[in-house]
Amino acid sequence: MGRFLIYGIAFVVVLYAFIDVVLSRGDDVRSLPKPLWAVLVLVLPLLGAVGWFVWGRPRAAGNGGGLVPGRGRGPVAPDDDPAFLRQIDDVTWSEKMRQRREKRDGGGAPGAGAGPAA
Repeated sequence: MGRFLIYGIAFVVVLYAFIDVVLSRGDDVRSLPKPLWAVLVLVLPLLGAVGWFVWGRPRAAGNGGGLVPGRGRGPVAPDDDPAFLRQIDDVTWSEKMRQRREKRDGGGAPGAGAGPAA
């Protein structure tokens, strides 16, 4: 039972390392090119996996990149996205300006109620 547990843990670590190599962005991989890391993890299983985690794996993002590759690179939800928030601000501002124009012009269609009656 003990041997099976050791081999099972080793297999899971190597499998996780290989999947992590495959899912990582090539630009973020450190030390060696991404394809070479994949070969190392498969040819030298434990040494390649440990090497990947120590020297090859992309550094975690400052905002909690964690174990999931790709996390921390951009907004998680729409309300965290600066472009989305800017769009909402633009729509809100446009609506306020439209309401001001309508209030100033008399609240109706252009020319309705504006100017002296004949």
